Order: sequence, then C-alpha cells, then structure tokens
Amino acid sequence: MADDIGETGNWDQGTGNREQRTRMNRLAIGQQVASDMTSASWIRAMFEVGQKLKAQHGAANVFDFSLGNPNVPPPAAFFDALRRLANEPDPAAHRYMTNVGFAATREALAGFLSHEYRLRFDPADIVMTCGAAGGMNVVLRTLLDPGDEVIVLSPYFVEYRFYIQQCQGRMVLVETDRDCQPDIGAIEAAINERTRAIIVNSPNNPTGVVYPEARCRALGDLLRRHDRPERPIYLICDDIYRRVVYDMERCPAAAEHYARSIVVSSFSKDLSIPGERIGYIALPDTTPQREQLMGAMGMLNRTLGYVNAPALMQRVLPECVEARCDTAFYRGNRDLLAGGLRRMGYEVPTPGGAFYLFPFSPIADDKRFCDLLMEQRIIAVPGRGFGRGGHFRLAYAVERETVERSLGGFEAALRAARER
Repeated sequence: MADDIGETGNWDQGTGNREQRTRMNRLAIGQQVASDMTSASWIRAMFEVGQKLKAQHGAANVFDFSLGNPNVPPPAAFFDALRRLANEPDPAAHRYMTNVGFAATREALAGFLSHEYRLRFDPADIVMTCGAAGGMNVVLRTLLDPGDEVIVLSPYFVEYRFYIQQCQGRMVLVETDRDCQPDIGAIEAAINERTRAIIVNSPNNPTGVVYPEARCRALGDLLRRHDRPERPIYLICDDIYRRVVYDMERCPAAAEHYARSIVVSSFSKDLSIPGERIGYIALPDTTPQREQLMGAMGMLNRTLGYVNAPALMQRVLPECVEARCDTAFYRGNRDLLAGGLRRMGYEVPTPGGAFYLFPFSPIADDKRFCDLLMEQRIIAVPGRGFGRGGHFRLAYAVERETVERSLGGFEAALRAARER
C-alpha cells in the first residue's frame, strides 16, 4: 500500500518524508529498470510534451513531429479480409495455435518474402510474432549469452539498447559516416570474440537513409571474413520500413549478401496497422542450423509471454500480404517539408525511405534548438536521443496541413537560433 500513498502524494503528511519515499520507490522496482527509466526514449518524452501543449493551445495549433505513427489508411484489401473473417462464426479460429503461427499464414508469407528478397524462404522457417519488437526480443534472447555483444549503428532506434540489456548482452555503438551510411572500417574495428550479432535497419529510423546495394554487399563480405562456426556472428535485419521507399523500385537487402541473416519485420508500416501487433521472424534457406534456431525461437515466443501472434491478424494476412498503404502521401509530405526547410537555409538530407527527416541542427546544441522549435509549438526529437547529436528528427507521418502550417514556425526558430 505504500506505493499507492506515494502515488497520491500523501506520504509526506504522515511519519514519512521525501527521502523515505524515494527510498521506498527505489525498492519497488529493479535497479536496472530504474536506471533505464531515467534514460528512456526521447521520442516518448517529446510526445508527452506535445500532448500537454495540445491541451493548452488546441491540437490544431501544435505541430507534432515526434512520433512515427503511421497515419495513412490501410489498403482496401485489408478491410475486405477483415470484414469477411470477422463474420465467420468458427470458434476454433480464435483459439490457441502452435507458437510459431498458422501454417497458411506462414506459407503465404514465405511466398511473398521469397519474391521480395530474391531468396528462398520456407514456411517452416517463419515465426509469427507480436510485432517486430516482439520478434527482435525473441531473436536476441535466442542468440545471446550474458556478456555477448551486439553491434548497433548510430544513429539508431533507441529501444535496441533495452532489448539487448534485457538479454544481459552489451550494445556496442558504431558511428556511421556523415551521410549516416555504414562505415565498414569502423564496424570491422568493433568486431571481437564477444561479437554475436549486428543489427541493420534500412530504411533507417531516425534518418530515413537507405543502405545501397554496394554497402550491403561490403557488409556481407566483412561478416563472412569474421564469421566462425563455433560462435557464429548473425546479421539481424530490422526491415520494418523496407516497403516504404520513394526513389527506387526495390530496397536493397543486406540479407542477400550474408548467409547467417535473420529478417525481423512487421506489417505496421506498409499495411499501416501498428496497433494490430502483427510481425514475423524469417530465416532464409541460406541460414545454417535453421531447425535449431526455429526450435529456440518457438519456445521463446511462448516463454517470453507473447505465446503467439494475434490469431485474427494472422488469418487476415494471406489475403493482403502483397498490398501496401498509399506511400505516395508520405512522399508528398517529405518533399514539402524538406523543400521548405532547405529554402529557409536548413541542411536537410533527402531520406530514401521510412517517414523521417534528420536535418542538421543550425546550432551545436540540438536539444536547445528543439526548445526553440517548441516555442513555435513544433515538437521535434533531438538527435542525441538517437545517439547522434547535432541533428533533430521530424516524423512526417502527419496530416498535410500540419506540414503546411508549421513552416512559418520553422523559419522563426531558425531566425531565433541565428540571433542567439
């Protein structure tokens, strides 16, 4: 009951005091979790600030670019399948299933992925998961022993660190080059006997950068040189934005260039259904020891608490696996926002995919510049929150009007930065 007293703010009225309350709160949760909470995601922190500003000024008067929350409608094929399946009265369709998912779903997905990656995927080598986040946790728990290292390229999706730590692993950050492309030499320098995996995310969050074919091939060549059969190094491909690309017909795939690849993804972005939590892990037929990996991942999908991916969404997928939301809307937002910022004087790299801009901050202190943007009721996330200071991230999965009406505020913030 002491936790309840602390939450209501009444602890100080009795025999306790602030110091005692702090001590009690520390005892209530694990020390590692307490530490993680103090360094939790800048994205969520800025999102919460945005919610407060919206309450004060009205949602229409706050320009919130903090959260990459898909905002275009799912494709018609998704709704057609959902309506039909929701009307089927078969109760067996909503019961427990094998931990790795329905056979029909995995078969449909294997066919789709074989075409998408130009690799062979077998239905037996696919695990349906509770989103890509669930898939990533299953994969890392499968691979890591305490003290094992996972290379992550900076800037990076900040929750990788928590996923790795929860497996008692160690995240090793490797800087990308000025264009946020993988630095093959820096990656090689980071590899040692404890290296167990590298996570590659292309198109990338937070930058929107797409890794070109030549860089993917060079990464594969590097990993082959350092791989060892007794302690393999795995390439974990976080491909959640793979089908949200703008200036190319097909996104290059790092998995094509290295045998020990594991693909982790979901339908959150390309079908625009993040709240449905439907994702997957897929092993190409080049991946050695697939049967052993699949056995471990199937067990962990259950014992980590996911049990299985949502049944209804698994049944929907075979009917819309090749469909895609209207990514042209995101491209329009990208061009409008990036073009407007460049005309004002911002340095803005053009992202090849996802729905993020990662402009250079006009002053060295990216957090300070985000404060100036906030004075204009524009919510952006400092680059330091992704491991790369001197930038800020804008998630342009927003209404077109939000982009249009925000431009004056960006100009005012830039002017204020130059004056100070």
